[in-house]
Amino acid sequence: MAAAAAAAAAEKPVAVRRAEELVEREMGGRDASHDAAHALRVRDLALSLAAEEGLSAPGRLLTVELAALLHDVGDYKYTKNNVEDMSVVEKFLEEVGLEEWQKDDIVSIIKGMGFKNEISKKSIAEPTLEFAIVQDADRLDAIGAIGIARCFTYGGSKNSTLHDPRILPRDNLSKEKYMSKEEKQTSINHFHEKLFKLKDMMKTEAGKRRAEKRHKFMEDFVAEFYEEWSGRA
Repeated sequence: MAAAAAAAAAEKPVAVRRAEELVEREMGGRDASHDAAHALRVRDLALSLAAEEGLSAPGRLLTVELAALLHDVGDYKYTKNNVEDMSVVEKFLEEVGLEEWQKDDIVSIIKGMGFKNEISKKSIAEPTLEFAIVQDADRLDAIGAIGIARCFTYGGSKNSTLHDPRILPRDNLSKEKYMSKEEKQTSINHFHEKLFKLKDMMKTEAGKRRAEKRHKFMEDFVAEFYEEWSGRA
């Protein structure tokens, strides 16, 4: 087993191995909703989606893998000023010696893939296949059983209330309101404000197929949650 793991690691491009190390170092101390394991799952999902979508060119696959691994390193939710910080990622991409076009592609994917950008209408108008794959992979990890676990893990890390019937889900969220750390919200409202919307925002056919099952699982969970909350179940 150890020999097989060593052989697999040796086959990885140096940039990928170093990206994995960076993710472990930068994200390892976070709560489990946006930790290193999340980045690794998104990478695995992205490569799986790429295979289903017929993406096989090594350079394009490397773009997908690095963007998926690095996409949350500078996540605004974990910065002091609530602003996305790309400095660590950009420095890393310079150090590993990628070609300019590839660095630009990876940065563009990371900067544009967030839900906050799509609700502000500032996401890429005609995304590349690489962009669509990484974005769909990240969104798949936000829904289904793991998405439920991540939602309540993040809420717990912020001392959020599970549910309060007096606090209604927000409609027509702006980017600024979505990103705000000041407005009190509940964990269950996050399903209505974001998670239930992701199925219909998938861009690849492979992502759309996988999202169906995960979405249904969340619908059943939330319905049961309300039944139990009200004392009816």
